[in-house]
Amino acid sequence: MMPTNHYIEARNGGYYVSGSRIGLDVVTHAFRRGRTAEDIFRAYPSIGSLAKVYGVITFILEHPQEIEEYLRDEERAYSDFKASHSLPSEMLEPFEHVPDGKEVKPA
Repeated sequence: MMPTNHYIEARNGGYYVSGSRIGLDVVTHAFRRGRTAEDIFRAYPSIGSLAKVYGVITFILEHPQEIEEYLRDEERAYSDFKASHSLPSEMLEPFEHVPDGKEVKPA
């Protein structure tokens, strides 16, 4: 189990930015693609504040092994889901990982 703090909460088997529906994986992937805290906050204003984005980024940087393990677990769960559910590709498309360098606009 990964630790939580004021900026990260565990619920429903996943980790989220506290008080939002934005997953820790979403912020992690955006940050790793080179997005700044300001870019991330503009893309996901429901996070609540720029300070919270910086707090999440700090958490990511302070827990690299736990983050890697969490992302691997999430990828494995997604692969298992795809293998056990025959859904049309257009339904799965929003959940596919974006190649590095491409921008994703939030829904």
